[in-house]
Amino acid sequence: MMRLKRFVQSVLYAGSKYSCPVCEDSFRKFLTYGKPARENAMCPGCGVLERHRLLWLFLRDETGLFREKLRVLHFAPEVAFLERLSKLANLFYVPADLAPSADIVKKIDITKIPSADNFYDCIICCHVLEHVPNDQRALKEIFRVLRPDGFAILQVPIKGEKTFGDPDVFAPEDRQRVFGNYDHVRSYGQDYKKRLEQSGFKVEIISYADRFDEKMIKRYVLPRDDIYFCSK
Repeated sequence: MMRLKRFVQSVLYAGSKYSCPVCEDSFRKFLTYGKPARENAMCPGCGVLERHRLLWLFLRDETGLFREKLRVLHFAPEVAFLERLSKLANLFYVPADLAPSADIVKKIDITKIPSADNFYDCIICCHVLEHVPNDQRALKEIFRVLRPDGFAILQVPIKGEKTFGDPDVFAPEDRQRVFGNYDHVRSYGQDYKKRLEQSGFKVEIISYADRFDEKMIKRYVLPRDDIYFCSK
């Protein structure tokens, strides 16, 4: 049903003004998405959002993900990423989620990863940690299973200066009001880099969108989000 919906949307929104680097198709516009609503946010063809398009370009052009033989652990994989990365013959690709929505996704608790130390070359975790009550334990686990010469992309929404969490805020409507989403357990701030470093990571903050000219930013509809590139 979802694939049929995407196909219909692709036909309805066919055009050439905007392009999606993930599904490599072009459209006259992207779909409106989010609260508050963002125009030209979601790709009609594959469903990815602005942050996903930026991340995909980074992974494709700045890492060896599409060329080298790598062991990859991907938490809460986006459907479009899952479909494409699982087909790459060069990858030992492990999509993971606490509540898998597809048969090929393994049930893995990010705070208790069932892997040996220094096992994975690449770990992708995009907008997951804000849902995890014990994010420090999750970060220590990611650090443990990451190879010394590997890298992890650990993206979270950044709002304000200080990270804020409160275990007493648990009602969905309260979480929406305090953290900006009904299923978030904290709001990350500009001190996120320090939190990563406290778990042992070396962190490079990459303003990747700055490497594109304004024409390409508008064509792909890219955000000004930073990439948190982490290593041991």
